[in-house]
Amino acid sequence: MSSLTLGAADPVAHVINHPTFVTESGWVIWSSAQTNLVLSGLILLFVGFFVAKAVSTGDESQGHLRWITNNRFAHMIEVICGYLRENTVRPLLHERTNKMMPFLWTVFFFILINNLLGLIPLLDLHNLLLGEAGLGLNPEMVAKHQAFIGGTATQSIYVTAGLSMIAGLMINYSGIKELGIAGYIKHLTAGSPIFVWPIIIPIEIMGTFIKPIALAIRLFANMTAGHILVAVQLGFAADGFSSGTIIGIPVGVISGVGVIAIYFLEIFVAFLQAFVFMFLTTVFISLLAHHGEHDHDHAHEGAPAHA
Repeated sequence: MSSLTLGAADPVAHVINHPTFVTESGWVIWSSAQTNLVLSGLILLFVGFFVAKAVSTGDESQGHLRWITNNRFAHMIEVICGYLRENTVRPLLHERTNKMMPFLWTVFFFILINNLLGLIPLLDLHNLLLGEAGLGLNPEMVAKHQAFIGGTATQSIYVTAGLSMIAGLMINYSGIKELGIAGYIKHLTAGSPIFVWPIIIPIEIMGTFIKPIALAIRLFANMTAGHILVAVQLGFAADGFSSGTIIGIPVGVISGVGVIAIYFLEIFVAFLQAFVFMFLTTVFISLLAHHGEHDHDHAHEGAPAHA
């Protein structure tokens, strides 16, 4: 049983993506990460509609109560959304804040839900149900390390790359919309003299690709490291208790306490990494506008001051 549950010898197996359907030629048609992504999308839609209904203005017959959000969960989400908009995004995007918030809120909550799903032992429950140690519904699938669900979708570099690609497209789209095509091309010079353009322009072009790549690697690395650490601690705890020895039981107790502590830390990291991804996307969006403002200020340096 330990090979299928929390005490697995390979902690990485609890985190990485597992294929679900594989063709004879070896192509993966569906995987556990894709199931997690679909599940996260459904949760996001369900919670989104629920919260939107709870925070909407009530009927006039309710008086001043029509403005109050009665549901505590909806109120918490409302506070988070308000903080992200007013304290994080508005200082950077100013008048563009309301236009960009639907995208930025979606990025934050979608990544957050995926991060939190990775902390739920869905893969272990899947293996217990299908493996020989459980109901034995499909032990062959478990033996081949295949799974319908489980792992951490945001641990997959392909998933984080996809998210970062979407963020990169939005960053550059907003830059073109704000500056215009001519202004967007001009920002590649960074306002530098023409004789350094051969150096600056390639650097700026590389930066356009490096920013999304950095977002992908940051999220991938943090979620991989943290979740593997949890799996390692769980393995120590399971092996310690199962050994029944004088040394093993204390190791199991200490590891169990460590798992609880790390789990709370991982919950914090799940929120933090979702916030960091959204915040850096906002920063990158704002940087393109600042190039335009910089050029605009230079154009008015010689203008006379007005009383």
